[in-house]
Amino acid sequence: MSTSTAADSGTVAPALRRLYFARFGFAIVWAGLLFTSASRLGPLSVALLVLYPLFDVAAALVDVRSARAAGGPALGLYVNIAISGLAGIGLAFAAASGIPAVLRVWGIWAVVSGLTQLVIGVSRRELGGQWPMIVSGAISTVAGTFFFLQAAQPNASLVNLAGYATFGGLFFLVSAIRLGRVTAG
Repeated sequence: MSTSTAADSGTVAPALRRLYFARFGFAIVWAGLLFTSASRLGPLSVALLVLYPLFDVAAALVDVRSARAAGGPALGLYVNIAISGLAGIGLAFAAASGIPAVLRVWGIWAVVSGLTQLVIGVSRRELGGQWPMIVSGAISTVAGTFFFLQAAQPNASLVNLAGYATFGGLFFLVSAIRLGRVTAG
């Protein structure tokens, strides 16, 4: 590991670790709330659906700050901010058309943001703790395709989105724990 990479790890890894713990907590609480309201699109479920990508925007903004402080590339994070912002807007409009429309928008967002997460994870491999992010990004692309296809089913439901968020949160938790080894070591 080069000296600059070691310095980058020393500043970025602790910030990412805190961010990943926060993302884990948010995902678990969000999934629990969505699960209780997933049978229909009501005010709570619509608010939750829009909130999730907006939280992703906020998390990416925090991430950009730490990436810039370390002199790292932030382009993928800016792409993620744009994608998640558009997803929040798209979900607000899709909710007026029903669960299938929501699943289509969520599916497209999951595919594109998953690919972005995968690229960012690969670019940060030297920091350590990024394999869970890489795997999560790949799984997100597959899950997004599933959500898009699920929209055509007569019994389309939001329940699977709660599971998706739970798994995503667990990947953030594993990555945060692995980054703890980097910061301690």
